[in-house]
Amino acid sequence: MLFPPANSQADADVMFRTGDRIAVLLPLPLAGAYDYLAGPGQDLAPGDLVRVPLGRREAVGVVWGPGSGQPETGKCREILAKLDLPPLPAGSRALIDWVAAYTLSPPGAVLRMTLSVPAALDPPPADPVAYVAAARRPDGLRMTPSRLRVIEAAWKPLPAAELCREAGVGVAVVRGLAEAGALDRVAVPRHRPPAPPDWRRPGMTLGPDQEAAAAALRAALDKGYSVTLLEGVTGSGKTEVYFEAVAAALAAGRQVLVLLPEIALSAQWLSRFERRFGTRPLEWHSELGPAARRDGWRDIAFGRARVVVGARSALFLPYPELGLIIVDEEHDASFKQEEGVIYHARDMAVVRARAGAFPIILASATPSLETRTNVAAGRYERVHLPSRHGGAVLPDIALIDMRRTPPARQTWLSPPLIEAIGETLGAGEQAMLFLNRRGYAPLTLCRGCGHRLQCPHCTAWLVEHRSAGRLQCHHCGFLMPKPAHCPECQAEDSFAACGPGVERLAEEVTERFPDARTVIMASDTLSGPKAAEELIARMAAREIDLLIGTQVVAKGHHFPLLTLVGVVDADLGLAGGDLRAAERTFQLLSQVAGRAGRAARRGRVLLQTYLPADKVMQALKSGDDVRFYDAETDDRRAVGMPPFGKLVALIVSGPEPEPVDALARHLARTAPRGPGLEVYGPAPAPLSLLRGRHRRRLLLKAPRAVNVQAVVRTWLAGLRVPNGLRVQVDVDPYSFL
Repeated sequence: MLFPPANSQADADVMFRTGDRIAVLLPLPLAGAYDYLAGPGQDLAPGDLVRVPLGRREAVGVVWGPGSGQPETGKCREILAKLDLPPLPAGSRALIDWVAAYTLSPPGAVLRMTLSVPAALDPPPADPVAYVAAARRPDGLRMTPSRLRVIEAAWKPLPAAELCREAGVGVAVVRGLAEAGALDRVAVPRHRPPAPPDWRRPGMTLGPDQEAAAAALRAALDKGYSVTLLEGVTGSGKTEVYFEAVAAALAAGRQVLVLLPEIALSAQWLSRFERRFGTRPLEWHSELGPAARRDGWRDIAFGRARVVVGARSALFLPYPELGLIIVDEEHDASFKQEEGVIYHARDMAVVRARAGAFPIILASATPSLETRTNVAAGRYERVHLPSRHGGAVLPDIALIDMRRTPPARQTWLSPPLIEAIGETLGAGEQAMLFLNRRGYAPLTLCRGCGHRLQCPHCTAWLVEHRSAGRLQCHHCGFLMPKPAHCPECQAEDSFAACGPGVERLAEEVTERFPDARTVIMASDTLSGPKAAEELIARMAAREIDLLIGTQVVAKGHHFPLLTLVGVVDADLGLAGGDLRAAERTFQLLSQVAGRAGRAARRGRVLLQTYLPADKVMQALKSGDDVRFYDAETDDRRAVGMPPFGKLVALIVSGPEPEPVDALARHLARTAPRGPGLEVYGPAPAPLSLLRGRHRRRLLLKAPRAVNVQAVVRTWLAGLRVPNGLRVQVDVDPYSFL
């Protein structure tokens, strides 16, 4: 991987004066920066945010460097104003340039991810005015009952409207008292910056392995750029260990960024951070409202937010003093952005650390093959936690061969798993069933003619959500009620649910264990971070006996009384042609299994499988992850697949299939040729219709030494894409749908 140069102060000495030609990058999908002239009295430097004319409107951009000098000076328009904001840090600008070049995206489209909150670029709203009773009542003021009620209600500052409601008066009464001096007008802070985390607070008592790991992470803070893999079995205390590095970074006056794969579901992580540092970090994720995003962006840009925890988009925020990045669950596929600018946040976080010359920590119990390969090559350091914290031991994992002990007809739990659930509940312990399928059933078909209910906008079956009384597409969000008649044969009430989802599994569990308090935990049953926090608190308080969940239950949750995990369909992730299918399945099931037995009571895990001899199942059973990854490494190396080769996907899409096919065939005819280069396709994507657009895929495979960006740039140079069509480039694809 190529890296940008380490951050330097060189551009701090570059100043532009009145009349200088300046390149300004705009947050728009344009080919590059536009030239402008510095206006009268404007002293500007790279990174300054400026307001510029753009056609008949105005836009905000960033000073990127000297202008090109190509057009005549007279045609170059002046910069209107410099914004009263800190400059975009050099590390952020280096990241934007690098991401644009690596992903073959317009730099302005990447900048838009940094300037993602337009309201934050304007001056903040004025603090609202409130009224509070004056310390001394004015002499001669006649007090009426309504005025007395206002004075009594105004014992604390209240806005006029709220004070009127409390006292049951009109606004004229409040204004009159204020003019008479009986009420004082005070400004109430609209927004309070986040409290700085207290790095001096003592953390959890660490064991010898943990303390050695923490010491290594702390030491890296003084050595500039480095990448360290913090690998540890589930429950080994990785979070508490890297909290020590966070404390050291804060003590050194640096900002810290922690990336989590699903921040909206990370309630326990936030609580642990608050216990350790006395306050919560600034959160950044899609659930935030407009005001929180505006204030959070400004708190980061002005350096008031010292620790930020967020989803992948948090990487592009303008940190002026960033000194440490932590990517937790670094293996998680959620770090891959699949829309717009397509990038992998873990890899781009490494680039950001290199640009800023500071360390980055990648934490995982099941590191990705890419990260393992970098460790083996000496590019990354590794710190290992081989055992669970506090004397807890890893759970026993057993396979249930579904060919020998199948479930009863139209049920999904095998006899051994049913027996284990009964034993666990009888002992007063908690159990969890994992099935990575939302809803009631993944497929609904007509018993009479076999018609399957499909999404009209996607090549996907509609999933029944019986509790909500609807059918839903999990790709585009299309919703419809379950029809009373089959649209093909008109048969009435003929639809049958095929296969289980978590709702159907809960139905079976309730029938078998009617006294068990059963709850479903899936992304569509949680309305946001608050709902996740409440469910986790109920689990910790033993208000739930049996938790049924999709992959969200695998995200680092700690349930002390959970001693049994049952995986209902362990083979589910192995289907399809995804080159990472085995690795992802191993990682996901390892993480799910790691929820069992994390405290004093030993846990056990039962995997229902029809493929007990598969290398994934055997590795899970034996706990021999090294053997699994060695085999996976050999398989990938033998065929030159990542991380031992490079892939670039081209996805052609449009509203009608014929033009899409024609453009895809043209790309195939003009495909690059050279030593080691192979181009596959075009072929219909597995989801050949997605959100109303027909899709065809081409795949370029190349040796690691090849600059695939240059190859693809040449391939697409001069390509004329008809209106309505789109060619999307995905360097290092993770999804092959």
